[in-house]
Amino acid sequence: MVYVGDSAKTRIAEIIKNDDLTEDHFVRVSVTSGGCSGLTYNLDFDNELKKDDQVFEDNGVKVVCDLKSFLYLCNTTLEFSSGLNGKGFHFNNPNAARTCACGESFSV
Repeated sequence: MVYVGDSAKTRIAEIIKNDDLTEDHFVRVSVTSGGCSGLTYNLDFDNELKKDDQVFEDNGVKVVCDLKSFLYLCNTTLEFSSGLNGKGFHFNNPNAARTCACGESFSV
């Protein structure tokens, strides 16, 4: 399962409304190679499911990820921060053994 915190839920709803996305759109999260720790998080809005997608719904938000990414994202919570230490989405990932200083990449 990929979870959605209240802060992320609020921001996702704002983006969907402000960008005129339809209710068919969902949050797509994935993990790719890159960053200073080896793996990087990606977050996009999409409206097309792919063959091996894993589909979750938490806190009223539909989250989709590919099967490979799910192996890294299992039990991760998506959050949003608007504080002085940086604004944007971030992932609270219990599987990450190490993260970089900027929080954009991780390793397991």
